Amino acid sequence: MSDIQNIGALLGTHGRLDTTRDRIFVRGLVLPVAIGVYDEEQGVTQKVRFTIEAVVASGVNAKEDMIAEVPSYDDLVGAVRAEIAEGHINLVETLADRIAERCLTDKRIAAVLVRVEKLERGPESVGVEIVRPRMSVPSGELPHIKR
Repeated sequence: MSDIQNIGALLGTHGRLDTTRDRIFVRGLVLPVAIGVYDEEQGVTQKVRFTIEAVVASGVNAKEDMIAEVPSYDDLVGAVRAEIAEGHINLVETLADRIAERCLTDKRIAAVLVRVEKLERGPESVGVEIVRPRMSVPSGELPHIKR
């Protein structure tokens, strides 16, 4: 299923992206990450590629042409960098979930797709892709991932 279908399904558009929703994205961000559960993955970094696509909440736009009015792809990159700065993480699934949680702290983001691919394991890449909607509870009441 494509990114557009994933996010479209998430937003209830039955496989078609709601054309009234804007999206911001980062594709092909490759960073060294301390990640993995296996002995040979401990104490080293691996190249990991990130793709993040965020659906902007309805009504959010840059009326005054100011960056502060909209979520930015820099914010998405910042979420990735902040999570990997926390130190070694075992699972790509956990890393993806934490990045999504960080992205969704911005109330201007309605949903987010996060793909995390390890580039030094397997054929070309191995990893995970998750899609997370904004929860209907206030962000202060969101369940937090245990670290």
